[in-house]
Amino acid sequence: MWFPRLVGALAAAWAVLLVALLAPSPLPTAWHPVVHSPASVGLWALTALVAPFVVCVLRWEWIRHGRRQR
Repeated sequence: MWFPRLVGALAAAWAVLLVALLAPSPLPTAWHPVVHSPASVGLWALTALVAPFVVCVLRWEWIRHGRRQR
């Protein structure tokens, strides 16, 4: 069944994006306006919309058949 692998790939993509968004949190508070500027948050939001589809296209053979691409 390919559906659990699809869900796993999407969950992994979202987990990586969430870590990328929260990674600057331990930085000094003076850096937060720079790191979380409207432009960087907008790019993150665009990536959050596009990245899951890219992951599915790149890993489609693994999702569908459970084997690595050649």
